[in-house]
Amino acid sequence: MRVLSGIQPSGRLHIGNYFGAMRQHLQLQAQHDGFYFIADYHALTSNPSPQDLTRHTVDVALDYLALGLDPAKTVFWRQSDVPEVTELTWLLSCVTPMGLLHRCVSYKDKVAQGLAPNHGLFAYPVLQAADILIFKSHLVPVGADQKQHIEVTRDIAQRFNQAYGEVFVIPQDHILESVAVVPGVDGRKMSKSYGNTIEIFESEKTCKAKIMKIVTDSTPVEAPKDPAKCNVFALLRLVAPAEELAQWEGRYRSGGMGYGEAKKRLVELILEYFRPYRQKRDELEQNLDYVRQVLRSGAERARAVAGQTLAEARQAVGLGPRN
Repeated sequence: MRVLSGIQPSGRLHIGNYFGAMRQHLQLQAQHDGFYFIADYHALTSNPSPQDLTRHTVDVALDYLALGLDPAKTVFWRQSDVPEVTELTWLLSCVTPMGLLHRCVSYKDKVAQGLAPNHGLFAYPVLQAADILIFKSHLVPVGADQKQHIEVTRDIAQRFNQAYGEVFVIPQDHILESVAVVPGVDGRKMSKSYGNTIEIFESEKTCKAKIMKIVTDSTPVEAPKDPAKCNVFALLRLVAPAEELAQWEGRYRSGGMGYGEAKKRLVELILEYFRPYRQKRDELEQNLDYVRQVLRSGAERARAVAGQTLAEARQAVGLGPRN
């Protein structure tokens, strides 16, 4: 089955991105026909500077390749290198009712967070539908809170198919394995918009400094502590072996342990977990020509598929082939 996912180049990726989605994306490439892209068109909805968009796009490519994306198995490209997607977006826009877009909570959420409203942000779901449908994707891995995105895509595809014939595969959501929300250093959900992230590939010194600042409660050292309410323990769950994690849980509940001790061990475990990936990323950064070639090759493979689907959609609506 074909599985598709995209990630916005909106800043350096953090461990919440990795444990929340990226790790599972990379696992899926061994089981399915993977199509993964860097969603630079989508990133434009927040009006980044040209310099930031360029830099973050390269960073995402480096991060995914360092973390194990295999370009021999997975088609990996930059969204803007496949212009067929934007043409299909217009065809889909013409069958998408305004009410469907008004019901999308992501637009309301982003405006509430202070993002300036614009047409791109409002029409984002149609571009997202084009991303999915042009590759005839069967599965789209998302978190449970993103399920509405796939429901909108399914609705648009069904409307097009009903109007013009069975052109598009109706995709299914693939709800990613549930993980506890990855807390940031301030205790809120780890997010670039909150400025509370621990980046996957930041320096070991900075990583340590951030972890040692993780917010904890004021429970005395000698008192028992509830691991379920501790931000440090929530991160230990992600990187500690099961046997060690059970030991930490026992120590929390028994008392006589300070949070600083758990933080120091968390530093060791996170640095150990990502160290081989860090080394791989350093190597890739010295060979950006290879990274660019991966994206070019991926775009060529992606366009071969997208072009065929677009031709079918054009024929279906009456535009026919280009002269």
